[in-house]
Amino acid sequence: MMNNFSKLFLSVQAALLASSSLAYAADDAPDDSQKNDGKLERIMVTAQKRVQNAQEVPMAISALKSGELENLGAAGNDLRFMASRIPSLNIESSFGRTFPRFYIRGMGNTDFDLNSSQPVSLVVDDVVQENAILKGYPIFDMERVEVLRGPQGTLFGRNTTAGIIKLDTKKPTQEFSAYAKASYGTYNTTNLEGAVGGGLADTVSARLSVLDQQRDDWVDNKAPGFEQKDQLEGYHDKAARLQVLWEPTSNFSALFNGHYRDLDGTPRVNHANAIQKGSNALVPGFDRDTVYQNAASRAEQDVTTKGGSAKLEYNFGDYTLTSITAYEKAEAYSRADVDGGYTSATPGISVVGYNSESADGLPKHHQLTQELRIASNELGRLDWQAGLFYFDEELNIDSYDFDNNGVVDGYAWQKQDTKAWAVFGSVDYDLTDDFKVTAGLRYSHDKKDFQAQRELSPIGAGVTDVLNENPSDGQVSWDLSGVYTINPDMNVYGRIARGFRAPSIQGRLLFGDEVTVADSETMTSAELGIKSDILDNRGRVNFDIYYYQLDDQELTAVGGGANYNRLINADKSVGYGAELDSQFAITNNFMVTAGVSYNHTEIKDDQLAVGVCGSGCTVNDPLDANGNAYIDGNPLPQAPKWTVNMTASYTYPLADGDLFATTDWAYRSSVNFFLYESTEFESRYLLEGGARAGYRWTASSTDYEVAAYVRNLTDTTRVTGAIDFNNLTGFVNDPRVMGVEFKVSFF
Repeated sequence: MMNNFSKLFLSVQAALLASSSLAYAADDAPDDSQKNDGKLERIMVTAQKRVQNAQEVPMAISALKSGELENLGAAGNDLRFMASRIPSLNIESSFGRTFPRFYIRGMGNTDFDLNSSQPVSLVVDDVVQENAILKGYPIFDMERVEVLRGPQGTLFGRNTTAGIIKLDTKKPTQEFSAYAKASYGTYNTTNLEGAVGGGLADTVSARLSVLDQQRDDWVDNKAPGFEQKDQLEGYHDKAARLQVLWEPTSNFSALFNGHYRDLDGTPRVNHANAIQKGSNALVPGFDRDTVYQNAASRAEQDVTTKGGSAKLEYNFGDYTLTSITAYEKAEAYSRADVDGGYTSATPGISVVGYNSESADGLPKHHQLTQELRIASNELGRLDWQAGLFYFDEELNIDSYDFDNNGVVDGYAWQKQDTKAWAVFGSVDYDLTDDFKVTAGLRYSHDKKDFQAQRELSPIGAGVTDVLNENPSDGQVSWDLSGVYTINPDMNVYGRIARGFRAPSIQGRLLFGDEVTVADSETMTSAELGIKSDILDNRGRVNFDIYYYQLDDQELTAVGGGANYNRLINADKSVGYGAELDSQFAITNNFMVTAGVSYNHTEIKDDQLAVGVCGSGCTVNDPLDANGNAYIDGNPLPQAPKWTVNMTASYTYPLADGDLFATTDWAYRSSVNFFLYESTEFESRYLLEGGARAGYRWTASSTDYEVAAYVRNLTDTTRVTGAIDFNNLTGFVNDPRVMGVEFKVSFF
């Protein structure tokens, strides 16, 4: 298979070389000030903790800038709107607007516990957001989003075997700028957003950004005896961020960041018996606007996060010293009708065998991080950076079960303290004017102290002893890459990297008596790519192929009729694929982008078997003597083989302004929801599109914009996740939302 990929890579390289010959004699790519001439602007990223042209960084990177993020998030969507909008990226959640789970090149984690770890790290303004609740902070007033595919263990550390999603917000400057935006749409969806920034003194500037998003409940409950109209799926999400930049001298700067979020809503809505037995289609007559639940009136989701950071930088001339100190805190409580139905002696579409209503809370959490880094300032042929990193996290988790009347009949708790530290270094060396190599090395050490106990059992199993686990591990991560400049508009690169994911612990004791520990996973990845600006900088085509092997991969198993997680290690998993990212300025006013990725993933462990659904689903894997399914050869869960995305934007100039229209579409092929394969729990493909059109004009140094938008334009309904311990319960994607918006920007 790799031989086929090599042939494909060489053929694409030859085609790009031919097309780029038109641009060989052109000047360097235009900077941002030249973007109105119809040529593509440079995309500057900080993937290697330096500001660099993305076309010169030897790894697969995709970026979304603020304008693209505004289009995709027009309906007040949460972070999941980026799913499939970037090659090899999938995002899903069984919680709703919080606890997103990320997958890059098929690697992710389906674990729904509040202390779960993920192999995709989220980094916001240089600060890792480790806990899954922190990862759900809404996107607003954003400069760009970078998706770094492949292991990032040298500069960003543990738990980055699959890659990183890196968010950079707009920073304060001395120049005044402000904007306010308001929108209104379906289900009384409102989105209020704004920011104001500028100089407060000669050496001090600040920027305040605020967000208020609301949607009414719009899902009716029609369970007999529990009927209520518009009972679920509403939310009120508020967030704010204040940044202050102090620059007392030309060599020193201090950037202070404080942020806050308060979410009041309902969790993800589960639909009992939503999937046809023997098929992966929704049952006839399925209505996403209706549920039949006996516990819907008690559903709630409350999340509060707050934090702050201080980034201090001092330029010594030949090198810069950077210190980043950050503190994050989260509190959360989510209660839901997990089975998605009700019990009854009369058969019905949402009648279930037994009720499952549960809640998880995060009453105590804090995270402290400290990074100290020193880096050279473009000294010449040799540049370097080195640093130290420290991570300290404490969290408590409460898990509850409720009887048919909503009274607590089960309670268990978990406590986990994690301390990690690392030392790292990286060097760039120009072997020639056209060939540069980069090498990095990091040692990371991780230690967890874990306790858990069940104090009340919903099934009469009694109280457990306090169970303890104390795993620790230290690992070396590294990367080696090279980039060769064929001509001013084309670079080819190769990269080999090793990543490390720290041990994980799971202790959901409501229905079980064991704490499970997954050993560290390690990953080795190889990647070849080409980055090309073509057609006189009116086109950009980036292409790569990759192969990776995960050893002792950490996986989450749910099944066998039990609604709790077990952590396991697979002997190994492999993946390979290809990714294409492109942009074209067809004319000065017409821009299109397109991306496609192919990802093959496969679990390789002929002895590993997991429990299967307790709902009578059709299991397609061979079973062992205990009825568990062998998963050798299966793809990783939530790992689509194909993702395809495209956007098109057109601007029509008028005398006093511009008419504009944009559309975007994203496709992902089918995915397995769980480690085992079953007919019902393999989703169908998902194709979603959106559009936005309006008019913008300028008057008296003020920009105005009025627009209409639609998300999920075709109102496609697809199962995106399932609950497999009770019945054929699933949850679906968001419905079509249409609306209008108005924005005013001041300069």
